[in-house]
Formats: sequence, structure tokens, C-alpha cells
Amino acid sequence: MKRHLDTRLVHGPADGHSEPSGAVVGPVHLSSSWRMGSDPDRPLRYQRLGNAPDQLDLEARIADLCGGERALLFASGMAAISSTLLAILQAGDALLVSRTLYGGTQALLDRDLARFGVRHQAVDATRPEQWAAALTPNCRVFYVEALSNPLLEVPELEAVVAFCRAHGLRSVIDATFATPLGLRPLDLGFDVELHSATKAMAGHSDLIAGVAIGQDEVLAPISSERDRLGGHLDPLSAFLLGRGLKTLSLRFGRQSANALALARALEGHPALVEVCHPGLPRHPSHLRAQRLIPQSGGMLALRCHSGAQAEAALAALRIALSAPSLGGVETLVSRPVATSHAGLDEAAQRALGLDPGLLRVSCGIEDADDLIADFRQALDAASALDGLHA
Repeated sequence: MKRHLDTRLVHGPADGHSEPSGAVVGPVHLSSSWRMGSDPDRPLRYQRLGNAPDQLDLEARIADLCGGERALLFASGMAAISSTLLAILQAGDALLVSRTLYGGTQALLDRDLARFGVRHQAVDATRPEQWAAALTPNCRVFYVEALSNPLLEVPELEAVVAFCRAHGLRSVIDATFATPLGLRPLDLGFDVELHSATKAMAGHSDLIAGVAIGQDEVLAPISSERDRLGGHLDPLSAFLLGRGLKTLSLRFGRQSANALALARALEGHPALVEVCHPGLPRHPSHLRAQRLIPQSGGMLALRCHSGAQAEAALAALRIALSAPSLGGVETLVSRPVATSHAGLDEAAQRALGLDPGLLRVSCGIEDADDLIADFRQALDAASALDGLHA
């Protein structure tokens, strides 16, 4: 009998329970290694190789959730991103990337991959007619984000896959903001789906993790790269991630509803120049989001008139917390120029549409009316600043 998604999130894809002791919740295997025994066909069990029993079980659950043959756990989202790109690219290769990327990914491209002779070309991922002009003979990868950080632009995802197939490129997508419930990139034809599992997949702001999902043939060299770099997820974090996955559906639904309600409620507030949420008709990606990611998660962005006003709003919040992460059960707010994109210089930040007045909001599972009231009073307080429109 085929189980529905909500059931598989709780119990996994297989019938029955694999824990020999009969425990409803399996143990955390803190052993770094396992006895080899006399069976020559028994695989070497060693935590750094990612083949401890609890690691393999969680990877199977995530692969099932995302529709892939295999999933690989990593110590962070950046470990997943860097291992994937290092496995696919060699010195002298190039890749296309969407123009708006998470700051850590951009720094990896600018500083680390560039040192190894890997070049990248940023393109507008919403304009397929422009991509061919940026293509070079040594291009190997097209890398995009499902929802850009922090302005929530949605690329032409089907066109990315078609372009990659036509030109022999690997299609790689960071789907962290969308979560596996908002978007199924592998069903669209992407080769590698990446997540910072720190965020919505774990959902409780208490661990750091990453994951890559895809077909076994594609993930095999990424797995080898992970073994060499040593970026595996530790056992306790794997346990917590598995626990968090069980409530992903409940959390994601509430967070998505809260974000859209907050965006609608704050449109037109005098302290704001702009409210960015793909559920709003004026958002440039609204129609694509409705088609591809209709339930687009808990993120939105608020653009205040100045950095001082944004700081004042942050200081006045009473429920939402000022912290540099997202996807948790609590609402978190940050200024991207000082957090997620702090590694970029001011010119690069502004080229991406980031300025000191921009706030990124990750909605939690609190009551929507309480969140709306909290943000309204904080923005009202910020509106009282002198030089509002400076």
C-alpha cells in the first residue's frame, strides 16, 4: 500500500520498524566505528564514511521524501553545496549561476572556486533568452536557487532543465526556501537538489545540517568528495534532523500561511518602501510562483526607507527575534547586508537589490494575528524616526 506523504514523514518509506529493540524512537549511535567481523562482503562501518546505520536510515527517508534514488547528509548546507560543486567541476571549468545567490555560495564562487581556475557567469534566471550568450565551451553546471535569498525571485525552472539537457550541463538547485513540500525539483528534471537542512527540514533552530538528493549515478562522485573532505553530519544532529522531519508538513503549512498573511497585512505601511512575497500579485515572480511553488514557505522581505529605520523596527519587535537563520518554529528577522550577505562589498550588495533598509523575515508557527500586531507596532515605532525618507 502506497503511503501518503504525511505518513512517510513520520514512519519512513518502509513497512514495519527496523529498530531491533522495538523502541518507538531509535537510538543515537555515538560510536565512531563498528566491528568488521569475518564477512568480507560486510561494508566498513565508520562515521566519517556516512554509512552508520542511523545515517543510512535518515538518508533513505529524505530520498523518499524528495523522490530521489539517494540522499547524502552533510555537516551544513555549505558543505553540501561545496562538495557538490567540487565533485562536478575541475580546474578550467565554468558554470552559470543565477544572479541572486546566498552570500555563502557567492563567496565560495568568488574566493574558493576561482582559486582553482573555476569561473562563473551570473545570469538572470528568469530570462532564458539571455542564457546562450553566457555559455562557454567549458561550462559544466547551471546553478540556481528555487527562491532567491532574500528577495524570493523564482527562476524559469523548467527552462533551466531544458537548457541543461540541450547543452550537456548538470542542473543543480538549492531548494532550501521552498522545502521538499513546496517544490520537487527532481520531478522537474534537476540533477541535484540541495538543502540547508538546518532550516525548515529540521525546523527547531537547534542543529546545522545539509543534504544533497538525486540519482545514485549523479551522487556517487559527490559522496566520494564528502568522504575526502570529511563534511559528514554527526550522529546527534542526524537524530534531531530525523525528529524534525516528522513535523515538517505541519510546520510548513503554518509558516506559509503566516508569511502570506503578514505580507498582505503590511503592504502599504508608511515605514515600508516594498513588501516582497511571491504570493503578492505585484511581486515580479508571482505568476511563476503560482505555477511552480504555490505554497512558497515562510519567507518574506520588508524594505524600509533607511538602515536606521530597519534597525529601529528590529529593536521594537517583541515576538519576532533578531537572528540570522530561518525555517524554525519561531519568527526570525535579520538584515541581509549584515548577515547572509555580509561577505559582499556594498556595490555587490546593491547590485543584488540589497540595501541597509532591507529586512528578511522567516515566519514561525506563532499566531498570525500576534505576528501582524507585533510587526505593525514595530514599524509604527520606526516611522517616528526623523528623516524617514532620507
